[in-house]
Amino acid sequence: MQLAPLPDITPLQTMAHRAVGRRDSLEGRIRETEDTISGLESDEEILALVCELFRNLIDAEVNSGVKAVESLLTEGLSAVFSDQEIAVRSEVGVSRGKVSVRLITSQRQPDGSLTEGVVNKSFGGAVSTVQSILLRLTVVLRRGLRPLLLLDESLPAFDANYVDAMGRFLRTLCERMDADILLVTHNTALVDAAHRAYKIRRTKSGARFDLVRG
Repeated sequence: MQLAPLPDITPLQTMAHRAVGRRDSLEGRIRETEDTISGLESDEEILALVCELFRNLIDAEVNSGVKAVESLLTEGLSAVFSDQEIAVRSEVGVSRGKVSVRLITSQRQPDGSLTEGVVNKSFGGAVSTVQSILLRLTVVLRRGLRPLLLLDESLPAFDANYVDAMGRFLRTLCERMDADILLVTHNTALVDAAHRAYKIRRTKSGARFDLVRG
């Protein structure tokens, strides 16, 4: 009895080889993808650690700077308003992912109670003026700019009892911080505290500056 010839399985073998090749290719791609995912997870962990490091460094820098500003403002207020207990503290927090600083001014009342608030809302213009001058000078120094302030009638809210103290404070501020302040004023008490003062007179030919001190 003659057996029938075996069917040609070459097409099946070809398809099997292709399937094996595709399987090997897909397995290789899966391994590459897994390696990529593992690498990205490692990068994410490193980036998270770096972000945390920078956040801690920024917090430390902010807190250090804020403490210096607190001390400077409190010292300045104490120098001008020596008969009052006025101080400045800060509230450091995070707002929209960024460090935020809120300066709070406090004043001890004669009855022992404590008044606190934002200076431009809870305290007079004189306290605001002292803080404004100190903050402006702090920004100038921190940015490495020339320590020069131009104050054009910037002290109108001062009580006469504190004008002399304010003048001495501005003079001391210039000496300690090696800064210059050009102040335009009609107050003679402030003129007396200046290192150099000029009186401006209007003449037919223009303004004339006469040295009155220095």
